[in-house]
Amino acid sequence: MNHEDFAMGNWLVVLAYLTSVVGCALGLACTLQARSTDSPRARLTWLVLAAVSIGGVGIWVMHFIAMLGFSTPGMPVRYDILRTALSAILSVAAVFCGLLVFGVRNRFAWRRLLLGGLLTGLAVAVMHYTGMWAVQVKGVIGYDPTLVALSVIIAVVAATAALWFTVGLDKLLPRLAAGLVMGAAVTGMHYTGMAAVRLHLDPGAPDPSGTEVFSFLFPVFVLAALAMAVPICAVLMATSSSEAPRHTTVVPSELSSK
Repeated sequence: MNHEDFAMGNWLVVLAYLTSVVGCALGLACTLQARSTDSPRARLTWLVLAAVSIGGVGIWVMHFIAMLGFSTPGMPVRYDILRTALSAILSVAAVFCGLLVFGVRNRFAWRRLLLGGLLTGLAVAVMHYTGMWAVQVKGVIGYDPTLVALSVIIAVVAATAALWFTVGLDKLLPRLAAGLVMGAAVTGMHYTGMAAVRLHLDPGAPDPSGTEVFSFLFPVFVLAALAMAVPICAVLMATSSSEAPRHTTVVPSELSSK
């Protein structure tokens, strides 16, 4: 073994998973709002918020939390900032495409579910491997094609299951299950993809260019907090509005006057 994926301990896996669950659960709640509205503009807005929550927080931020445990003992690991930013943009855009297919209509349809799950699962894979493209080491990074294919299958199947749960998201249990399943998809895909990594290190090679992961971790958390603030407020306001008691005014059919 020439690299480690758990250099900071197993607690990092738990933190990465919980981060993914929160982002995905919030994004799926936004997807529910999108499917329950009749306004095309409102539906599009909800899907954008969902894509930011799932793609930006549930996938992208989770990836870099998990990558804190990645190391090549005795050798530096650096990240290309432009490629890292590109991975975030691709993640949000790809998730949006998947959610747009699934949430574009109120009525449930299997073909939209399967296509939406495929695109959303592929979004997880696109983010992961684009994010890994940003990793710079003293050597070359390769992959086991069988494990790469398995990681993509895990992402697609679990993402499809999570979207299917959103059909019943008006209840607490399906809502929780959807976030847990989607978080498992992202986390499972990540570590399966990391198991596929095959490093060919060269101790005599020059140190890689780029930035250490801890250098941009704080800005990432700040962006994640901002990215989640708007969807959280929107979902809470929408929920409060839908649960507000409706007052009806009883108008007597006849008024008696004396």
